[in-house]
Amino acid sequence: MEPYIIPLSDVRLADVPQVGGKNASLGELQGALASEGINVPDGFAITAAAFREFLRVNELEEHLANLMRWVQRPAYDNLHEMGSRARALILDAVMPEALKVDITTAYRSLCQQEKMHVAVRSSATAEDLPDASFAGQHDSFLNIEGERNLLNAVQHCFASLYNDRAIKYREDKGFRHDQVAISVGVQKMVNASEGGAGVCFTLEPETGFRDIIHLSAVWGLGESIVQGISSPDEYYVFKPTLEQGKKAIIQRKIGAKEFTMQYAAGGRNITSVPTALDRRQAFVLADAEVYQLSRWALAIERHYGRPMDIEWARDGGTGKIFIVQARPETVHAAAHQPMRSFYTIREKGACLVKERQSGKK
Repeated sequence: MEPYIIPLSDVRLADVPQVGGKNASLGELQGALASEGINVPDGFAITAAAFREFLRVNELEEHLANLMRWVQRPAYDNLHEMGSRARALILDAVMPEALKVDITTAYRSLCQQEKMHVAVRSSATAEDLPDASFAGQHDSFLNIEGERNLLNAVQHCFASLYNDRAIKYREDKGFRHDQVAISVGVQKMVNASEGGAGVCFTLEPETGFRDIIHLSAVWGLGESIVQGISSPDEYYVFKPTLEQGKKAIIQRKIGAKEFTMQYAAGGRNITSVPTALDRRQAFVLADAEVYQLSRWALAIERHYGRPMDIEWARDGGTGKIFIVQARPETVHAAAHQPMRSFYTIREKGACLVKERQSGKK
């Protein structure tokens, strides 16, 4: 029988069918790239086998398949109705006792008797393929504390496989609904609420130029970048110079960083507050941190053999930086690279134009 729980440190890229693209990538970073000094929050994956067992015990497979058959194509007029009914089936179901025990046991082991908050993230088994990215299709929950809240968040991750946007995306990409499962990653929470966070591309995101590492950074949670409510700091690092061990930051742009997203006191609700003026006028990352992240990004790109889209977070208590997600970049990666042609003059041709002499010296 396939396990319901796998420590992230034991997960590798080959385990995508078991733990999904997101968890497989995090496990790969934590294990295969440990020698590069890359920090990844510790945690565990609740496998696709656990999700399928959840469906089996509650006899949901045929009900869900029927709902997906009733989706009206090609207009998708009843998509929201069918999605809502599918999610309700999963949320009203009962978590199998054996799965409850495995999840809570793994959580206690991760916490080691400490009062600890965790991030609970969905990871689809067809996620983040080179030609398709499921980023943002499924739900994630941050700052979760306690066993009951964890189990509730996991069940909501299961239900998010049938988010309206996820259903439509699978339809557009030709994935069969019953062939995609949800794994859930549970990781120690990085306190970016009091620190900072951002995104790193191993190419220039506007043009696709591959000799650039592009970093963006905001105070607080990186969600303010995703939602577009804050203009982040930006850093451009030239890869060839970085590889030579020389100063490689070729441009810095200070962003307005209008708002800081953080957790409301005592809960997991996120609040957005105006950023203090002194922080708006200061760069989020020091040069040493820019280089640290850039070296990690270069190592990750080399390991995966393709341009990468990476999310990072800095803990406000320790100042330690972590990689919290890494996936293949899909916008420019598949595009044809620019071609340059070089010509050599091999012989002298007939004169076509000659300068007229003015007679002046």
